[in-house]
Amino acid sequence: GLFGKAMPAAAAEAHRKAIRDAVLEKNWIWFNDYQMLNGVHAYGRRYKPFGNVNYPEEIEKLRQMTAIRDEAIWAAAKGKAAPDVAAEDAHTRPLSPVETNFKQPINYLKEAEALSKFTMADGYKIELFASEEQFPELRNPVQMSFDNQGRLWVSVLPGYPHYTPGGARPNDKILIFEDTDHDGRADDMKVFADGLNLPIGFEIAPEGVYVSQEPNLCRLVDEDHDDKADRLEILMHGFDSHDTHHAISAYCADASGAFYMCEGRFLHSQVETPYGPERVNDGGVWRFDPNSWRLERFSQSDYNNPWGIAFDEWGQNYISDASSGQNWWALPLSAKMPYGIEIDKEDEFAPKRARPTSGTEFIYSRHFPDEVQGDFLINNSIGFLGTTMFDVWEDGSGFSGKVRMDLLQSSDPNFRPVDCEIAPDGSLYIVDWHNALIGHMQHSARDPNRDVDHGRIYRVTYPSRPLVAAPKIAGQPVAALLDNLKLPEYRARYRTRRELRAHPAAEVIPAVKAWAAKLDKADPDYERHLLEALWATWAQNQTDPDLLKQCLAASKPQCRAGAVRVLRYAYRKIPGSTDLFLAAAGDEHPRVRLEAIVAASWLDNADGARIIAEGLKKPLDKWMGKAVAAAMTTLKDDVAALVATGKMVLAENPEVEKFLSGTAIAAAEQAPQIPDHLKGADRDRYVLGKEVYGRDAHCATCHQPDAKGLPNIYPPLFESEWVTGDEDRLIKIVLKGLWGPIEVKGQVFDPKNGVPPMMGFAGLLDDEEIAGVLTYIRNSFGNQASPIQPEAVKRVREATKDRANFYMVEEILKEHPFKK
Repeated sequence: GLFGKAMPAAAAEAHRKAIRDAVLEKNWIWFNDYQMLNGVHAYGRRYKPFGNVNYPEEIEKLRQMTAIRDEAIWAAAKGKAAPDVAAEDAHTRPLSPVETNFKQPINYLKEAEALSKFTMADGYKIELFASEEQFPELRNPVQMSFDNQGRLWVSVLPGYPHYTPGGARPNDKILIFEDTDHDGRADDMKVFADGLNLPIGFEIAPEGVYVSQEPNLCRLVDEDHDDKADRLEILMHGFDSHDTHHAISAYCADASGAFYMCEGRFLHSQVETPYGPERVNDGGVWRFDPNSWRLERFSQSDYNNPWGIAFDEWGQNYISDASSGQNWWALPLSAKMPYGIEIDKEDEFAPKRARPTSGTEFIYSRHFPDEVQGDFLINNSIGFLGTTMFDVWEDGSGFSGKVRMDLLQSSDPNFRPVDCEIAPDGSLYIVDWHNALIGHMQHSARDPNRDVDHGRIYRVTYPSRPLVAAPKIAGQPVAALLDNLKLPEYRARYRTRRELRAHPAAEVIPAVKAWAAKLDKADPDYERHLLEALWATWAQNQTDPDLLKQCLAASKPQCRAGAVRVLRYAYRKIPGSTDLFLAAAGDEHPRVRLEAIVAASWLDNADGARIIAEGLKKPLDKWMGKAVAAAMTTLKDDVAALVATGKMVLAENPEVEKFLSGTAIAAAEQAPQIPDHLKGADRDRYVLGKEVYGRDAHCATCHQPDAKGLPNIYPPLFESEWVTGDEDRLIKIVLKGLWGPIEVKGQVFDPKNGVPPMMGFAGLLDDEEIAGVLTYIRNSFGNQASPIQPEAVKRVREATKDRANFYMVEEILKEHPFKK
């Protein structure tokens, strides 16, 4: 009754491919409705003020297109000619054109003029490696990685932010660039993979290329090694994709080959794994180990857009939050926590220069000056358009740093650096997304000025020092690869480790042990080389216990801490692992102890409780407290059970007693100090306003928690007549947004310098919330002015309801001039 008369088997077989093709076609269109990539703009928290204009039409069109494809399936099932879906699509509802609100003139510069816009730190030089002029497929590049042959791989996303119904299917790609004559300029390009959809992150490995294909983690496999992917395998499903710029990205591997993927605010991922479901919500970092197929939530903390992961030479990793521009040492933020609870942060290891940021790297290259070795690099892509260098130093268990200098800055407002990496010759390469319009809140996702035709790759050198002789890696024997692990360049060792993973364990393990036994103990880098040997066995999923114990007993705490990190992931295969953790928890150096304490949280059992108790017998420094509190949150029941059974004596562990009693490291927030002149409901609005001010992507994100803004980018709010003056002017700005050259406290903030517009909050905040946040800023940061009432917001909202665009500065000042 449902399917009609059965078709003879032979006839059914003849139509099988046609039916399958029709089903896949419908599936793809329907997927773009029920799980629309970037759907947050269509029906989520970013629906207004732009999504309500175009997405109702798009969804209606998608459903009409789905119905056409459903008919095609039935036709194929009956052996009939399938309808011409393209012709039928032409009769679905048209989409109204979206009007741009980006009114500034746009001028994409040619190479010579673009290079002239850079200001370089003394002694450094920048050149163009590749651009869309020579390679038209270099469009919206977002991530890069050098392979073992020294070629540059780049993922390009002209399909960002997502598919347009009725338009061409996304055709994002991974490209391979090669500099065949070694002049610092690309002469050849290959398309490794096309037909992709938002490959926002990727990692090269011997077994293939791991790549984001929201909502999936996939692997591209080149069967015949012709530099062209032959198939795409879906490995894991369930990564949230409703806001594509937040999705799993910024891939970077540790020494085992496990790679880390960042995920941003508002996303809620749930991924089924062989070990059970894993979840990340509201910002975090994933770790996927291809050897064991373990996917773990490496870090769950208060991140907005983590768009950068970088490793130092001892295997410590660092997380950079694009939205705030802040940078965090990852270890204390990587303890296991119950789902939905975030680890509190302590302090930045490298205080931000600006925000938002994307792409990070450490300098380990003999091509660059001695004094910058080990410096941290980060790109900034709005307002300050450039790359900043941070001096970083050891600070107790953790690290501290400060801005050393801006390595480069461009006055071209279209320059958008988003990734960077040290090349095989020791130079630095930088990916330029290159787009005039970049905001995802300030402009419609369908704004016609979103560029899909440009992209650049730059190369930075220090001409007074020679380039590094690029080491041979691809196809080299194990003995040669092991010698590469002594090279000063971290990225050379990174690629060498990748090549070693391509060799069988039966060949690598004995060779590594023999190599380690012959290392020169008088070499200042002996223990780093020893740690590399341990890492080489870890990468084969056969961590050598003897090498592990050697590293755990090393004289340098960096080596001991690196060995505990290996034990954290390899303990299941290490005899006596609990005793090794206990010894590390009692180490003299706080970083080694912290590695053991964090690892103990992931054991999540009585052994973990014993380890953390051991670690608490010695003093904590400033980097350790929040991590210990997090570990105790996970292990509290196990610790309590040990106490109850007499296996732990609290008198010997006063710090444990503090945690169990709830008197350790205070986590409660201080109640806001409300100005005395605010009374009644205005006091409540002040408290509400403080909360609204601190929400992600609201006020503090740009104007900063202290309201001081950022120089040349975001204006300050303290002691400002813009804030304390005309109420209606201020309400209009918050409701509708503001753009144009603006002078605040004697400083001019100009869109010509890449200053983005302030978005309007009419669609995000109700009248009470706007009244609250304006009352808060008008009576904080040195300001004192009358509170704002919800009735005033309601009145202004009604008066401006037909306005869709920002106010321009000159326009708002014409309506509400400052008093003379």
